[in-house]
This record gives sequence, structure tokens and C-alpha cells, in this order.
Amino acid sequence: MRLELRKFGNILSSRPAGRDAWLSAQAYLLDKIKPKEKIEVDFSGVSVLSPSWAEEFLTQLEKRYLEQVVFLPSDNPSVKASLEIVEMP
Repeated sequence: MRLELRKFGNILSSRPAGRDAWLSAQAYLLDKIKPKEKIEVDFSGVSVLSPSWAEEFLTQLEKRYLEQVVFLPSDNPSVKASLEIVEMP
């Protein structure tokens, strides 16, 4: 499954927005994932990713799905910096 973060907006900032996106993803997308199915996190179309949004959404995603999560490469400096700050691969 490819999880396109741009569906949550092109500017992903703030802890409350990340929490809302996580709850929405759980309700509408993530319940459809089969066991051991890879979740490809796609950052294309995202202009800004803040560490607070990433922490609320991406850390929860990785905690719940462990080895299933794959972060697709991004050239976006804010994506790279935010992933480093929240210690994501």
C-alpha cells in the first residue's frame, strides 16, 4: 500500500494536525492493510514537513506497523531534516 502524505495537505505542520491526520489514516486507510503488507510512505507533493507533525503521525505509524513501513526517498530538505529530528530512517 502506498500512503501518499499529500492527501493530508502540502504543508504538514503542527502536532494537532499530525494527530488528526493519524486518526483519519487509521479510520480510512490503515484498517485495510493486510498482515506483512508493506506501507510505502510517499512524500511527493509535500512542500513542508515539520518535526511535530512527523512525530505525531510517522512515529505512531512505525510503532503500530513496525517492519512494514518503508519511507520512500525525498529530495525535500524539510522532509529530510524532520525525519532526522524524529529519528526515522
